[in-house]
Formats: sequence, C-alpha cells, structure tokens
Amino acid sequence: MKSFKLDWLILPLLGIAVVLLAWQISCKTWAKELPSPAKTWDASKDYVLKPFEKRGEMDQGILRFTWYSLVLVAKGYAIALVVGTPIGFFLGLSKAFTKTFDPIIQVLRPVSPLAWLPLGLVLFLGAGKQASEMGALFTIAICAMWPTVLNTAVGVRAVPQDYLNVAKVLKLSRWKTLTKVLIPATLPYMFTGFRLSLGIAWLVIVAAEMLTGRPGVGGFLWQEYNALLYEHIILCIITIGVVGFILDRLMSLVESRFKTA
Repeated sequence: MKSFKLDWLILPLLGIAVVLLAWQISCKTWAKELPSPAKTWDASKDYVLKPFEKRGEMDQGILRFTWYSLVLVAKGYAIALVVGTPIGFFLGLSKAFTKTFDPIIQVLRPVSPLAWLPLGLVLFLGAGKQASEMGALFTIAICAMWPTVLNTAVGVRAVPQDYLNVAKVLKLSRWKTLTKVLIPATLPYMFTGFRLSLGIAWLVIVAAEMLTGRPGVGGFLWQEYNALLYEHIILCIITIGVVGFILDRLMSLVESRFKTA
C-alpha cells in the first residue's frame, strides 16, 4: 500500500512541484515577461472556478471551451476511424491495392494540418456558416487517420498464415474470416493506431480552431495570444495537456477491456 501511494501520488506531486519551481525561477531570472504560477492562477481562476459559465462567445469557462473542442474532435476522430480502418485492411490484404495507393498515402501522411485546413475550407465553401466546421472536420479526419491506416495494415500482414489456412479448411465465408479471424488477430495493432489517431486529432483541433476562430480551447488560446494575455495562454496549454492525457488513459482502458474480453 505504501509503495502504491509513493508511485501514484507522491512521485507525480513531486514532479509537479519541480515544474512549478522551475517555472517560478524562470520568471524571476531570464523570462521576465512570463507570468508566475501565482499570477497565472489569479488571472485564470474565474475560468477554472466557473468552468461552464458563458459571458460571451469567446469569454467562457475553460470546461465549456473544452467541451466545444471535444465534440468537434469526436466527430473528426469517428470519420478517421470509419475511413482509415477499411483502408488499412485493404492495404494489408491486397498487394495490388498497396502498390496502387501506398505511394499516395506516404505523400499525404506528412502534410501539416496548417496546409490541410485551407483546402478543407475551400472544399466546403458552399456550406455557408458550416464551412469552418466542415473544414475543421476534414482536417482532423485526414490528419488523424494515418496511424490507424498503417497500424491496421501491419496487423493484417502479421496474422499467421496458419489462421487463414484453418479458415479455408473450415470453409468460412469471407465475412466470417474477417470477423472471426482477421479482426480479433489484428485488434492489438488497431488499438495502437486508434490511440495515436486520437492524440493527433486532439492536436489538430487546436490548429483548426486557431485558424477558423471557432470557440474552443484553440480559439480561446489564439484570442488571448493576440491580446498578449500570457496567463490565459498558459491555462490553455495546461488544459490541452491534461485533456490529452485523460483521453489517452481512457483509450488505454478501452483497449485493456477488449484484450481481456
């Protein structure tokens, strides 16, 4: 029990204390413009203590901003999985498909979200007021799906040939071979891709909101940067990091449930 408390409570608190100390020292020495932890809390406490309050379009509690961002991420992430998972299976199963589309995937995969977003806005220009949301969804989906595509393809290729031979001996249909053999064997690889895709989706939302001016953590960060309110910028950075950590842990729990099922 003592070891558990040391590992899961005392050591993380010690790490936070070290970061706060380094932050305080930086404020007093070389980074004079950087607000101290106390000053940051004083300027940001209304956003934290009243997390769901709405005072204006871009003046809301931090959890309300976070909720806006999470809703958009969830939509874009769902699109990424729905599109990326089948592509990954096709890449893993078909050599012809791989030779045809893998070069295109390798060219598109490194493209920055900052490059995809203007294209997304142009593609959905006719959507009127929804153009910024559709452009953001397009950007999140296309940036987040590549880890799912590649990890799923690797997982399919790693399925032992003996499994497929047994399926042929049992005369399983293609659908049963997919659902009873390929998907269960590929699931660990798929979840690795899902976790990486979720992290990228959360990263992309910040850039998407910053460029479109949508209300959310990214939009709030950009507004406060233009106003030179560094305390609120730090609040946004901490919020982005904490939410990303929580999302990763939740996906880890889901993955462990599937592994033990």
